[in-house]
Amino acid sequence: MSDEKIERITVLAKDFTPAAMEYHRRAMGQKGFSLAGPIVKQTFSMIDGEGDPTQLFDGESYYAATFIRHWTED
Repeated sequence: MSDEKIERITVLAKDFTPAAMEYHRRAMGQKGFSLAGPIVKQTFSMIDGEGDPTQLFDGESYYAATFIRHWTED
């Protein structure tokens, strides 16, 4: 029986260009990765248990580029 595995790597950058260029800099295509979706600016927060979320990076927005790779293990 085969199980599909998915690996995701997300990089954050203050500017769009470094986030977009990371695909080429790290040769992500040669490693079987593709861009999972658009590179968008967003804020991040952490939820620990049932408490309120805590803003990460002092609430500053960053561009996030997520790269994804699928493979199958037998």
